[in-house]
Amino acid sequence: MPWPGGVVEDPVLGALACAFANLRYHRRMTILNDGERATSEVELGAAASLFRSLADPGRLVILQHLQQGEHRVRELTEHLGLAQSTVSAHLACLKGCGLVTSRAEGRASVFSLSVPAELVGVFQAAERLLEATGYAVDLCPVYGSTGTRK
Repeated sequence: MPWPGGVVEDPVLGALACAFANLRYHRRMTILNDGERATSEVELGAAASLFRSLADPGRLVILQHLQQGEHRVRELTEHLGLAQSTVSAHLACLKGCGLVTSRAEGRASVFSLSVPAELVGVFQAAERLLEATGYAVDLCPVYGSTGTRK
C-alpha cells in the first residue's frame, strides 16, 4: 500500500487506512485507498481533523462508552468519573465532527454514536496497529506518555 515517502507492505497499516478511508465526514475520504495516494490537501486536512477529534483520551472514552448504547450527559459523568462540563464540551466537539448524534428526551439530550460500525472498525484497527508496533507511540518523545503533548 502506498505511504507518503515510501511503500509499506503491512496488512495492519492497510486495515487502518481502509478503516479511516471508509469513515465519512461530509464526503468520502481517500486517505490511502488500495494503491492510491490521497489526492488533495482538503482530503488530508479532513483526515487530520478526524484524528484530532479522536486525540483526546476523554473523547475516546466517551466514544468507547457510547458503543454500549445511548447515554445522557449525567449518565456519562457517573460512569466515567468526568465533570459534567468536560463531558458536555467533549460531546459538543464529537457532535460537531459528526461522530455522535443526540435526541431530546424530556429536558435531557440522549447521545449515541452516529456511525457505530465505522467507529468500532477504527478502534479495532487502532488496537491492531498499537499491538503490531508494540505500543511504540507511547514512547514517542512528542506524543507519548513521556512527551510534552498528550
